Amino acid sequence: MKNRQFGRLGRNVSEIGFGSWGIGGGQWVEVEEDQALAALDAALDLGVTFIDTADVYGDGRSEKLIAKVLKRRGGPRPFIATKLGKRLPSQLVSGYTLENMKSWVQRSLDFLETDALDLVQLHCPPTDLYYHQEVFAALDEIVASGRLKAYGVSVERIEEALKAIEFANVVSVQIIFNILRQRPIDLFFEQARKKNVAIVARVPLASGLLSGKFKPDSQFDKADHRNFNRNGEAFDVGETFSGMPYDKGLEVIERIRPLVGSVSMAQFALRWILMFDAVTVVIPGARTAEQARSNSQAAALPALSPEVMAQLKAIYETDVKPFVHQRW
Repeated sequence: MKNRQFGRLGRNVSEIGFGSWGIGGGQWVEVEEDQALAALDAALDLGVTFIDTADVYGDGRSEKLIAKVLKRRGGPRPFIATKLGKRLPSQLVSGYTLENMKSWVQRSLDFLETDALDLVQLHCPPTDLYYHQEVFAALDEIVASGRLKAYGVSVERIEEALKAIEFANVVSVQIIFNILRQRPIDLFFEQARKKNVAIVARVPLASGLLSGKFKPDSQFDKADHRNFNRNGEAFDVGETFSGMPYDKGLEVIERIRPLVGSVSMAQFALRWILMFDAVTVVIPGARTAEQARSNSQAAALPALSPEVMAQLKAIYETDVKPFVHQRW
């Protein structure tokens, strides 16, 4: 496992992390506790030192599972990034008060069994929030209290990412970036690099579409967002299959498949992300130890050739861009 520096914090983290939305349950197939703990163990055994979670993943279950496995393992703690804001009954900027954010931070501190959170990210709040200085001033106050070491944002749109890094103490941006969502390359990566802002690449496998395992008749559990959010019925449609219509996405996968070679398509997709130096860490989810090991091993793959990178760019331009590029 290779490491990259987490922006201006100066701390090194593994370039492949662990995304824990899936093990939290809710909006995915439920995962048994032993299976979830085994997935975390497998990732940590292979050198993963960055874990991403949120207070709403399984209503705190994800955070509790992380605390449980770390307590059992002992030793140095990995860098743990959690999120806040989605506990609001409706996403209004007025809900991001100092009092509310303090309570959410304290809840995560309790569930993660720690005295100070490494990183808290605003969890895809309304776009208008990025025009409210008082929200970031409140986060600064929480940092000053010692309960929070640093804060960043998780965004849906490029506009939000660019606006967020205007605030001096935003140390990281978590954004959807994968073969099917390439717009961050155009402007945002360069701006983040100039300000030494860490980039956390989320949804790297496009909700599993880039695993290459799905078919037109693949079935998803009724509680799985890949079943109920294909048109954005519950939350931003860009979170599900990266916003690609499912049938069109499957067609694109078949165009990509001949380029993959002897590795799994999921590993290939992760290696593509790591080709971009602006990315600090990519956070694929894993619900089994086997998935966690496969994800982690992608870091050891050789670089993709310029020819393959060019072909993937061409596929994006012709078959993907019309569906996603200007939406986020």
